[in-house]
Amino acid sequence: MCPGCPHRGMLWALKRNKCFIAGDIGCYTLGFLPPLSAIDTCLCMGAGINHAHGMATVFGPGKEKIAAVIGDSTFYHSGITGLLNLAYNKGAALIVILDNSTTAMTGSQDHPGTGITVRGERTVNLDLENLVRALGIEWVRTVDPYDVKQARKDVKEALAFEGPSVIISKAPCVLLKSRKVPGRALTVDADVCTGCKVCIGLGCPAIEFRDEKAHINETCVGCGVCADLCAPGAIGGEK
Repeated sequence: MCPGCPHRGMLWALKRNKCFIAGDIGCYTLGFLPPLSAIDTCLCMGAGINHAHGMATVFGPGKEKIAAVIGDSTFYHSGITGLLNLAYNKGAALIVILDNSTTAMTGSQDHPGTGITVRGERTVNLDLENLVRALGIEWVRTVDPYDVKQARKDVKEALAFEGPSVIISKAPCVLLKSRKVPGRALTVDADVCTGCKVCIGLGCPAIEFRDEKAHINETCVGCGVCADLCAPGAIGGEK
């Protein structure tokens, strides 16, 4: 995934909650790669929600923490019916909709959540949270994936809910022309860095490890996720 990708922080929050994570088709599928290693299954578009529903049904209430991730574009394409089925049949799983306001993997096309038609004309802009509630989901929360510590708490709460829950992880794709760069590239204070490799675990291409220290290269966009997770406080700069 790209440096500064908003999906990275949410996948980290899910992984830290030690839950089974069903994947889907999109850029976030790359989250299965080490060192992040956050995706357990991936079959086809829309399958992630159904995988999670099936796993939760097999294990039973309270036995395993089950989650699924699906992009906003994939959700509009083939995830709505799966979520409706999950809600109607009282499946106890967390569904995380990774809303980056585009169809990033195939060229940043618009979709029903962007308010732009295929001809580039303005149209109705669907409210994703209202749509999820209309499908019968009671526990719904929109979160900022760059605030990884809060996201981790939200995931923990959602997984503990006795019933289907949905987190909308909302932040625009870093490749969108309309998006403002989060901040300046961050830097690592080599004298403070302990070489713990927590930042390396994010799988960000901007973070390198050499000479027993973390280093940040020129591809950094300053999202600040690594800085938030750096216990020694070695990563700094304008966030």
